Amino acid sequence: MQRPTRFPLRTWLALGGALAALAGCAGAPPPGTLTATLTATQPAPPWPDRLQALLPADVLLLGEQHDAPDHQRLQREAVLWLAARGQLAAVVLEMAESGHHTRALARDATEAQAQAALQWNDAAWPWKAYGPVVMAAVAAGVPVLGGNLPRAQMRAAMGETAWDQHLPAPALALQYQALRDGHCGLLPESQIVPMARIQIARDASMARTAQQALRPGQTVLLVAGGGHVLRGLGVPTHWPENMVSKVVFTQAGQAPTAIKNGADTVINTPALPPRDACAELRAKWRPTSSAP
Repeated sequence: MQRPTRFPLRTWLALGGALAALAGCAGAPPPGTLTATLTATQPAPPWPDRLQALLPADVLLLGEQHDAPDHQRLQREAVLWLAARGQLAAVVLEMAESGHHTRALARDATEAQAQAALQWNDAAWPWKAYGPVVMAAVAAGVPVLGGNLPRAQMRAAMGETAWDQHLPAPALALQYQALRDGHCGLLPESQIVPMARIQIARDASMARTAQQALRPGQTVLLVAGGGHVLRGLGVPTHWPENMVSKVVFTQAGQAPTAIKNGADTVINTPALPPRDACAELRAKWRPTSSAP
């Protein structure tokens, strides 16, 4: 009988980065205001108007689809809109590790300086997609903070059984299934629980970073993948009850179903060209089976 396929730990730690690299290869979004729509027949108000309706909030979470340039455009517009009104306390990014930030940078800092300050991993998160978001904040004098769990801590997180108790059983089951689906069925079942622990630990890291950045009368903007921001599954599950947060779920060409899972509003952007990201990932991470 053939044994289940196994990958070394370094493969699983890199797998998330590979997925992000596959998803985030689009170019930087052009300038301009995007008008989001909920359905083809019901136009929604322009983005800044919808943003206003979500405030006040201690933290505004923007959940993105990583390969959708319109989503990074919305993020940049949110940074500009909040900063122009003096309402932006900080920008927290999943795309950089906790402990790295732009606080020491001047408003006229270069992109190279910003990347160095954040220890940016361009292979995982293309700067051409996220650089405009970061530089809009830097130019406004607003700190950009890495929020993600440092890679060096992921091995420990995989063995931290306390994370198994963080979510209620139904939510944890959803987290497990999201990992199966999100990794295109490549994860052996034995890896689902350890990888869920990493996911929950990453959410805790982003939540902690955002909470530390709170300022009275202002809003922290947190940018992460859609699964990280949902109220019943992700970052908000790590906050005290008195934290006021609002969740915006952006998705490309899909029905607005995320409200059921804890989003305050859903923004649909135009559908992306068809692609088989799972086929690309299977080709990149083709496993070798163990000997019988």
